[in-house]
Amino acid sequence: MKNYKVCVVGAGNWGRNHIRTLDNLKSLGGVVEKDKLVIEKLKIDYPECKFYDNLDDALDQGFDGFTIATPSAFHFHDAKKIIGSGFHVLVEKPLTLNKQDALDLCDLAKQNGINLMVGHLLLFHPAFTKIKQIMNNGDLGKLQYIYSNRLNLGTIRSDENVFWSFAPHDISLFQYFFQNNPTEVISRGVDILQPGIHDTTITSLKYPNNTMGHIFVSWLHPFKEHRFVIVGSEGMIHFEDSLSNKPLLFYDKRVMFEGDIPITDIGPTKRIDYNLDQPLTLEMKYFMKHLNGDKIEIASGESAVEIINILEQATKSLKKRLQ
Repeated sequence: MKNYKVCVVGAGNWGRNHIRTLDNLKSLGGVVEKDKLVIEKLKIDYPECKFYDNLDDALDQGFDGFTIATPSAFHFHDAKKIIGSGFHVLVEKPLTLNKQDALDLCDLAKQNGINLMVGHLLLFHPAFTKIKQIMNNGDLGKLQYIYSNRLNLGTIRSDENVFWSFAPHDISLFQYFFQNNPTEVISRGVDILQPGIHDTTITSLKYPNNTMGHIFVSWLHPFKEHRFVIVGSEGMIHFEDSLSNKPLLFYDKRVMFEGDIPITDIGPTKRIDYNLDQPLTLEMKYFMKHLNGDKIEIASGESAVEIINILEQATKSLKKRLQ
């Protein structure tokens, strides 16, 4: 693969992960950051990198692509400028704060022949790739339901609620595994710290073929928990991403019927091995592999539109409960 040079827009907490990962891949070309103190610190760690305090100055420096890790409210403006200048771009989730802006970016990217990718990181997590392989092999049987818990104390935001902040990860996985859009989204939550900004939400997503997903997210929780469970007719899977050893377990369990009587059939539980590559490294490699213009198939702008549509449906449901 060509040695591409990528410019990172935004050097906050997650932006610095972009910077470190691209540098490790020998592909860090530049950084756009308005905070001069942040730039001065980064210059020490990345002396060969070029730094800019505004995006316009970086657009004519010959970079091969850009990543955007600014706050969500700036995604649309920054991405529109980058796409309009003819550069492929990876935008952190959520792509935008409303569906229409996301559609506009997708249309602009299509008109300009530009790849628009969105940072739905967990689609590149080796554990979830392994789960998809298990499903495709038929070991789970018919998919019945999924639930996901994403809980922590912080990071608390004022520009978006916890569902917009945390749940795009889970929704992207639901779409990946269900391979369909939900027919109904119902969300309940509570705004404790800031009026109108939910700190905790529980959301149910009804999918075709009598399947269901549940997402529980909170940034007001005493401990960190990232738990993902899939139940099928022939087996069940549990992944605990918040534990240090990150176990992926397959439960040989199912419910069968003898006449009208349900019988639980319980077999052994086994740990599933998966590779330990860093998801962000895999995501960046995938993005750079497509800087030649090949079509983005994973975490595309179009798939992000569907995720934002679900976020908006959940928001509408939450607002009904506030009235």
